[in-house]
Amino acid sequence: MANLYLIAYDLRKPGQNYQNLWDALGRLRAKKALESTWIVRSESDAPTIREYLRRYIDQNDGLLVTGMNGWASFNTITQIAQA
Repeated sequence: MANLYLIAYDLRKPGQNYQNLWDALGRLRAKKALESTWIVRSESDAPTIREYLRRYIDQNDGLLVTGMNGWASFNTITQIAQA
C-alpha cells in the first residue's frame, strides 16, 4: 500500500536552479501543494525518497520528507485528495 509523504525544501543559494528538482519531483508524480512543498504517494519510504531528491539539491540546501497521517489543507496550489 502506498503512503502519502510531504516534501519540503529550502534552496539557499542565490540564483539556484529549481528545474532539476522540479523534474525529479515530477518523475515521482508529486503534486505541488505550496511554493516549496509537495505531496507524493509512494511505495518507497521517506529515507529512499530523500536520497533520490538529494541528487538535485546543493549541500547547503534543506530537505524534509515526512509521512502524512491525519492531515488537512486549505487553498493549496493543487487539490490533494486524501483517498
